[in-house]
This record gives sequence, structure tokens and C-alpha cells, in this order.
Amino acid sequence: MALDCPPDSLFDSLIASGRGDRFDRHVFACAIVIGLAEAQGPLTEALGLSADALADLLDAYFPDARRLLPAARMGEHAGEDQIEEPDLRGLLLDHRSRNVTEEEWLAAIIARRSLCANHLWQDLGLFDRSELNALMERHFHGLKRLNSGDMKWKKFFYRQLCERDGVAICKAPTCDACADVGVCFGPEAGEPLSALRKSVLDIRQSQRAD
Repeated sequence: MALDCPPDSLFDSLIASGRGDRFDRHVFACAIVIGLAEAQGPLTEALGLSADALADLLDAYFPDARRLLPAARMGEHAGEDQIEEPDLRGLLLDHRSRNVTEEEWLAAIIARRSLCANHLWQDLGLFDRSELNALMERHFHGLKRLNSGDMKWKKFFYRQLCERDGVAICKAPTCDACADVGVCFGPEAGEPLSALRKSVLDIRQSQRAD
């Protein structure tokens, strides 16, 4: 089932009718929009959330969402984990900053979206990489601190998982001496995948005015 409205309109409606922390509301709205913008899969599977967890998230942040979102796309279960997902969720939750339920939802969403093919900030539906850095600083500060060199987040996550398992994946003793340094630390420029039509500046100005 296709969306009843374009992604930018859905995003605007979610933000306008939402509640709770402004930054978290933005992050979750972005994830919902990108999840629904994908082909025919249910939202639960796109975000790695159970139906109950998704319902709790919507109740907490978007109480009017059920009239905005297509019921046929909501989903009944999170779908089957890929082999690394439980470990990645565990890594994130081991470094949670606030011990709030939002971090359980975010750990599931980040783990599932890390399996997608683009930059992680894009696969989370965010507007740019700085928002992902802010998300990690706010909710998973320990990992943000460990990633002091600003390695690409997908690369960093899997490096952390390999180090936990005692698997050496680096080709050189230091990043400066490695031929792949550009792959791990290069820029992550690009356009948001959710095709939001408003400019980032306009949206952020309106958020500051709230």
C-alpha cells in the first residue's frame, strides 16, 4: 500500500501533531518516514520494532499517528534478525546514556537500519550526519566518546563488535598508516533519502520557534 501523502507532508504532520522531546520527536519522525517510504514492507520490519514497541513509541510521541499512517503498513512483528543485529543492539544498550525506553527503541532502529546500503544517517531518514552525531551524543554517549576520530558509524560499530570478539580487522597498526583510511573516515555527504522537500534551514528555524 502506498503512502496517502508525500513524505514531506507526512513528516510535517507528525512533527506538528507530536509531543515529547523535540529532538527525539524529530529523530523518530524521520525514521517513520523513511521506513514507510520503502517498498511494500511493514514499518515494524523496517525499524526492527515489535508491534507493541511501535505502538508505545507512537503513543508517546505521535498520539494522532494512527489517522496519519496507513494501517496496512504498520506490521505485526519486527521480522527476523540478521546475524549481527542482537550484538549491535547489545553494543548500543551497553553504552546508553539515560536509561530511558527511547534508547531501547533507538537501539533496535539503528541496528536494523545499519543493514541498509547507504550512509547510516540517510538510512535513518535524518537530514545530515550531524544529526546522527547528536543522536549518539545524547543517547549513546559512551560510543560517541569512543569514536573520537569520527569514523563512519557503520564502520565503527562493526569494528567494535569485532574487537569484542577478538577479531582483528585492521590492516595496519594505526589508522594513519592504513590505505583504507579514506574508506573509514571519508565524508558522508549526500541528500536525505526520505525526499523531504523543505530545506533543512527552514525546518530548523521553525523548530527553534516552537
